[in-house]
This record gives sequence, structure tokens and C-alpha cells, in this order.
Amino acid sequence: MKKLLFLCVAIAFTFTSRAQTEDKKWNVGLHAGVTQYSGDLGRDWYKTDNSMYGFGGLSVSRYLGKLFDVNLLLSKGTMGYHNGTTAGFRSDFNAVSINLRFNIVAPEYIIRPYVFAGAGAIQFDNTPDFHHEKYDFMLPSTGAGINIRLTPVIMLNLQETFMFSNHDGRDGVDNAAGKMAKKDSYVTHMAGLTFNMGNSVDTDQDGVSDKKDTCPGTPVGVTVDKMGCPLDKDADGVPDYMDNCPDIAGSKMLNGCPDKDNDGVEDSKDQCPDQAGTVALNGCPDTDKDGIADKEDKCPTVAGPKENGGCPVLDADKDGVADKDDDCPSVAGSISNRGCPEVTTEVIEKLKIQARSVFFNTGKSTFKTGDAATITSLDAMREILRNYPNAKFSIEGHTDSDGSNAFNQKLSEDRANAVRNALIEKGVKPDNLTAVGFGESKPVASNKTKTGKAQNRRTEVKHVGSIYQDKL
Repeated sequence: MKKLLFLCVAIAFTFTSRAQTEDKKWNVGLHAGVTQYSGDLGRDWYKTDNSMYGFGGLSVSRYLGKLFDVNLLLSKGTMGYHNGTTAGFRSDFNAVSINLRFNIVAPEYIIRPYVFAGAGAIQFDNTPDFHHEKYDFMLPSTGAGINIRLTPVIMLNLQETFMFSNHDGRDGVDNAAGKMAKKDSYVTHMAGLTFNMGNSVDTDQDGVSDKKDTCPGTPVGVTVDKMGCPLDKDADGVPDYMDNCPDIAGSKMLNGCPDKDNDGVEDSKDQCPDQAGTVALNGCPDTDKDGIADKEDKCPTVAGPKENGGCPVLDADKDGVADKDDDCPSVAGSISNRGCPEVTTEVIEKLKIQARSVFFNTGKSTFKTGDAATITSLDAMREILRNYPNAKFSIEGHTDSDGSNAFNQKLSEDRANAVRNALIEKGVKPDNLTAVGFGESKPVASNKTKTGKAQNRRTEVKHVGSIYQDKL
């Protein structure tokens, strides 16, 4: 029973009906069912192996409020007990009960489970007879049921009624000794059809009668509030059924969708929702009016062609390379070198002079301790190299013939890398520099004299091409 009620409640909350019992306050019903007994002879509640006895009934209900109504039930049938082995009893009965019914959900739901409690009387005879020895009081009469709306007028009713008698002798045995728990009791299982009675007019069929409907022209099928007006959850003046954004307050012109920047493009479609723009650019601004949205325009305040990123085609140094493609836009250069100047022999000569003024500790790749001239030369090399951002230079290390070939090779490589690393630390791009060591393999003077060896211990810088070589 508990599971049935729970299921009914769950289903009820998923359906609603257009009928309103406020306008149809009366309900009459025809019912039929079976009775079962529990008492001194045994208990056959919810058993199917014993005899069951039928009854019919008539009900009248009156609407009291949204969740309450009062119900009068008149029933007539047979009641008894017989299990085929022990003594039993059987008696015709007439019964009446009046109950206060609590509906678990409101009238607009199609499925409405309810519980009830009340009082009644049952007469154990075929014809009405008001002699007190023939009737018992039912205190209480209680139970639960469910109404299922089939049409705005007709409902299917299912009900379980538990009746607890104030007497104990209708089954032929009276041994309750005044104890209520030992007295006879009965349960009825009842089904029937009930009919809502009353007049109401609901022209727009929204479930709110015309006399209460403040929006009588609502289209059929639209969910309305208790006043008959279409729901408007976000209170923006656009009914939910017309609102493309029913959960967010918006503009009537945009079918209820918001437009924070008031540019005529709803926020969900606005690529720049915090800046007023144009419809053509999906709500984004175009300050220079060149047809390119500012967020995609490399020059948002100066008009330019789309193929140039929205920028005008400029060439400040007049070298034939547009500034946007010119790695050296303020100094004229060659197209093949991305607008940067070519490295001349004079530049190489300056680098050679400075490189030869870089000195190392004997037999090591560390710069000579305390030698200010080495630092000055490295700074001068840096300034020259920075003027040629696209040129690639090779730092070459050389040694004299003192020591083994392997030692000198390693030493020359380490010294070349030491110069390269020092220049990178001073701001020269790593891509502009490579380092290589030649050991004692490329002398420029005789290694037989002290002067010649000094000349052979050297660092040189050579121009080896462009960083774009093989990439352009």
C-alpha cells in the first residue's frame, strides 16, 4: 500500500490538468468492490484464498479548499468470513460514512492521491432498520485512495477503507472485553467512476475559468499562472512561450534575450557582449570602419585592407619591404634579407678586431681574470650584432699547438661557446649565433715562436648567412 501511494505521488507531480475543482465543487460517484474481515474467526485482509464478498456504493463529495474536501459514502453489500475449514459468518449490510479527505497534490494534477479519516455506521441487515442492535459505529473510518482524471468531468477512483467497529459480536463471537484492539474490523477495496458537477467557462482552455482569468486570450497549450496569464519566469515582459531566453531577463525586441551593450545583438550571439558593435560583425566594434572587427584588426584605429590585417601598407624605410614584414623597418635593407641591411666586409673586420681582444685564462675557457678589455670587446661585439637581427654569425675558436690535439680541440670549442654564451647573456638572440672549435688545425702564424703562438690563440667571428636561410 505504501509503495502504491508513493508511486502515485511521483506520477502525479509529472502531469497537470486543465480542470479546476474550484469551479466544479460537487462530485458524485458510483463504486463497486469487495469486503474483507478481521476478527475472532480469523483475518483475511489482502488474502485471495478465502471467500470475498461484494458491495456497491454511491458517493457525494464537496470541495472545501485546494487540498481538502468532505466525502459522504453510502454502500450496500455482503460482509463475512469463510475459509472452508472453520466456522464462518455472512451478513448483508448497509453502511454510511462521512470523511474529511486530504489531497496530497493540488487540483490541477491529473493524478491525485489522498488520505482520509472520519466516522460512520454499518447496519448488519438487508434492509434499513434503525434498531440499535442491528448497527455498529465505525470509529474511526480511515484509509487512502487515488483519483485519476480521465476528462475534466470524469475521474477514476480507487480507494482502500479501514473500518474499526465499536462492537465485537457480528461474527458470532464476542470476547473483546471492551478492548478496541480485539473488536471486529473490516477493509473494503473499492473502484468507481466519479463525476465533477458544476458550471465553469474557460474560453482559452488554460485551466483558469473566465471569471478568474486576467489574460483570457492565452493560446491553447500555454502554461499559465493562477490568474490565467502566461508564465514569465524572468519578469522581462515577454511570456515564456515567446521568450527565447526564458530564464534571463532580456529585451522585447530580441524575443526576451539580454543585450548588455545594447547593440542589437543578443548576448548569446554577441562575440563582444561588453562592447557595442555592429550586427554585421556579430556585435563587435570596428573603430576605423574598415570592415574588420577591432579584436581581429592589427591596426584598429587606422583603416587598412583585410589581407594586410586591417593595417595600411606602410614602408617607412622605403626599401620595398612593407613594415609589417620588415624585420628592420627603420633601416633600409634588402628584400632577400627581410628588409634588414646586409653584413659588409667592414662590419666583419670590426668584429674580427673586437674578437681578438677577448682573452682567456691559460689553458681554460674562462675569460682572463680582471681583464676589462675583454668585457669592453664583448660589449662592442654585442652592439654590432644587434644591428643585424637577421644575420647569422659563427663564433670560431682556435688554439696554438701546445698540448694534445684532443685537448686543443675541446678547449677551442669551449672558448667559442664561452663567447657565444656571453653575447647571448648581453642580449644577442641565440638564433643569430653558432659556435665551433678548430683546435690547432688553422694556424695564422708559426707555432715555433711565442709571437706566432699568441696569434694562433684567437677567437674569430664570421658571417655565415641569414637566420631565414632555407626557411623563406
